[in-house]
Amino acid sequence: MASGNFAFNNPAFQEQRPGLTPPPAQQAGTQTQYASAAHAGMNAAADAQLEGMFAAPPAGAIQTGRMTVEDTVLKTLSLFAILLVTAVVGWVWTLGGAFSRGQVASVDQITIVPWIVGALGGFVLAMIVAFTSRKKVRPALIFGYAAFEGLFVGGISAYFDFIWPGIVMQATLATLAVVGVTLALFASGKIRASARATKVFMIALVGYLVFSLLNLVLMWTNVIPQELAFGIRSATIAGIPIGLILGVLVVIMAAYSLVLDFDQIQQGVRNGAPRELGWLGGFGIMVTVVWLYVEILRMIAILRGND
Repeated sequence: MASGNFAFNNPAFQEQRPGLTPPPAQQAGTQTQYASAAHAGMNAAADAQLEGMFAAPPAGAIQTGRMTVEDTVLKTLSLFAILLVTAVVGWVWTLGGAFSRGQVASVDQITIVPWIVGALGGFVLAMIVAFTSRKKVRPALIFGYAAFEGLFVGGISAYFDFIWPGIVMQATLATLAVVGVTLALFASGKIRASARATKVFMIALVGYLVFSLLNLVLMWTNVIPQELAFGIRSATIAGIPIGLILGVLVVIMAAYSLVLDFDQIQQGVRNGAPRELGWLGGFGIMVTVVWLYVEILRMIAILRGND
């Protein structure tokens, strides 16, 4: 009787085939002995094969050439390692070669060059990766993006921390908390991406991008008074800064963006996507986490600036 379990597809379990002519009676004893010996040998071989299969480590992304969650996590961590290294460079560069803010006398000694270089370089590489990844994934471009993002994050962090000491630690802990809670909820199945929520998210994201661009133009053209350091965001409604209200909504948007990232990675794994697409998964998570960190950094700065 054949088993429905694929483990029993081994020929050792398929010896009995219907329709075979039984051996002559006078040779039955001899044939039985030979069959018993053959069965014993095949059973031993099958046992040894099964033992080897259970003892062998599970096939990973390298063996299969396919995308896995574990491999994508390792790729993501390596990208963040690059970001952290260049963030230190951006921090020191921003403070004029001084690692500690205590060695800088005034804000005039601070340069925003790494902030600008990192932002522009990261944006250009992000666009290239986004528009070329359909045909071919180029990890070197993603490494470069991580390096430029590090300069940007290090530069803007040093600038903000000089003005509001301790703000970087606050923003970092808050970012880790949001990422950790979102990942835990996603892993437990308590939060999932849906078509309706994604549609609302996309509309809100476009609206936020338009608002940010308008606010930037108004600040550059000096339409907004200079005492409003963050433009429209620094204005208040009932004593509450608009940037604080907007920041809470944007943090929720960024958290949902993380859910979409996790869902896309799982979908890629289910579809048996090539292993190199794991770099795109790490790239997507990095984009979202940096966005989340900058928004939290700005929200805390607005809050502390109004104290």
